[in-house]
Amino acid sequence: MKTIGHRDVFVPFLAGLIALAWIVLWAWERSPYGRYLGHGGTGGVEHGHSHALAQTVIYVGGWLLMTAAMMLPTTLPLVDIFRRMTRQRTDRTQLAALLIVGYLGVWLAFGFGAHLVDFGLHRVFEHNHWLTHNAWAFGAALLVVAGAFQFSSLKYRCLEKCRAPLAFVVAHWRGSDSRVQALKLGAHHGVYCVGCCWALMLLMFAVGTGNVGWMFALGAIMAVEKNVPWGRRLTAPLGAVLIAWGALIVLDHQWAWQA
Repeated sequence: MKTIGHRDVFVPFLAGLIALAWIVLWAWERSPYGRYLGHGGTGGVEHGHSHALAQTVIYVGGWLLMTAAMMLPTTLPLVDIFRRMTRQRTDRTQLAALLIVGYLGVWLAFGFGAHLVDFGLHRVFEHNHWLTHNAWAFGAALLVVAGAFQFSSLKYRCLEKCRAPLAFVVAHWRGSDSRVQALKLGAHHGVYCVGCCWALMLLMFAVGTGNVGWMFALGAIMAVEKNVPWGRRLTAPLGAVLIAWGALIVLDHQWAWQA
């Protein structure tokens, strides 16, 4: 009974941290520093390299917070299964924490890379007159790419790994060198999660990285895809909607030019 009670405390505690992450994001978005949560607030090397570095640190920190809010809910089944498999160990809480650290570490690396690419794109946009006045094309392209990825074999392979947490833990957990193995387990799952969801996460660059409403919607979609029994059937229709959305943006601007 003591073991079950201890396990029952951990998952609600993690759920509380996720809720706290959402609250902090909501407050941050409405604060005077909300622009730093979105990728639009990262431009401006004219303020100096130290200023750019500070913006990068703030942005990556915001990305980690967004990942905790959006992606940790999708890993709760994995964490719960891992907790049950290690319930007889005295270090079970530490191992679960290392699993989460490994998982978030992969998403942090992805976010840092995405930020560098976005920073470079801002420089390209600033020196290209057409792109500066047609930024909508970039958003439309992201929507079409994200939609097309929903039909790819990589998407389905990674999604199947994410949808089978028990098989994943059994395949990667042996119990020896437990701390390193727990960290690697979280990182391995993070890699598959990035492989499954990277395109949807990048949609935030099209709809607004600092928009908590869009974060919640995208997070809910990814949670359904990964954890709900019928979630896999959502993948293709979502891809079709995203492609159609991108196409409508293009057509809308084409009609505006012709008018």
